[in-house]
Amino acid sequence: MKPFLILQLRPETEASDSEFAAFLSKGRLTPQGVRRVRLEREEIPDDLDLTQFSGVIVGGGPGCVSDPDEAKPAIEKHIEDEILALMPQITGQDIPFLGCCYGIGILAHHLGAPVSKERYGEAVGPVACNVTPEGRSDPLLQGLPGVFPALVGHKEAVQDLPTGCVHLLASDTCPFQMIRHGQNVYATQFHPEADGPEFALRIQIYKNKGYFPPEEAAALTDAVLATQIVVAPRILGNFVERYR
Repeated sequence: MKPFLILQLRPETEASDSEFAAFLSKGRLTPQGVRRVRLEREEIPDDLDLTQFSGVIVGGGPGCVSDPDEAKPAIEKHIEDEILALMPQITGQDIPFLGCCYGIGILAHHLGAPVSKERYGEAVGPVACNVTPEGRSDPLLQGLPGVFPALVGHKEAVQDLPTGCVHLLASDTCPFQMIRHGQNVYATQFHPEADGPEFALRIQIYKNKGYFPPEEAAALTDAVLATQIVVAPRILGNFVERYR
C-alpha cells in the first residue's frame, strides 16, 4: 500500500506535532503509512513522484496567500512556493489531494480565483456547514448529515468559486467551506482534523497572531471545547479510506 504524503506548514513544533497526531487519529493512519514533511524545515525533493503516494494532505498554518510577497516572512514565502510548485501536477493529473484551510487558498490561487481578506474571514470557533446539492452526491460526504459543526479560524477566503470546481459545503459566514476540482482534488476552509481539544491548543499557541484579541482566548477556548465535533473529521477519514 502506498503511503500518504502529509505536508505541514506550522513553524511551532507543538502545533505541528499536535496537528500531525490529529491527521493520524482522524484519518485512521499510522506513522508507518505516511511520509511527513515539515516545510519550514525541509524542501520538497526535486525528484518527488506524487504518483508514489496514495494522496497528498496539506495542513494549515499562519500564512496568507493573499498577503503581498514583500510582507510575507521568508519562511512563509518558501512554504507557499513549495506547495504551489506541486499544484500543476496535482490538478493536471487529478492526484488525490486534501488541502485543509490554507490548502483551499493554495488551490484557488493556483486556479486563478480571487483569494483575499475582503469578505468571508471567520473568527476562531465553530460554524455550521451545509451540504450543497452537488455535495450530496460526493463520495467524501456520503452518509453525513445535511448540516454539521466544524471549526474555523481564518483571515482570508476564496471570493468566487474557481473555474472547474464543484461547490460541496457552505456556511452562512463563508460560502466556500469545501470544494472539489476534477474528481479527486479537494480543499476545505474548515479544519477536518480538528476537534475541541486540538483547537484549544491552537488558540493558546496563536493568540498573539492576529486571529482574535488575546483577551478573548479563554472564552474562545470554552466555546470550542463545548462543541461536539464528530462529523467533520469523518471527511478526512473518508478521504483516506477512498484513496488508501
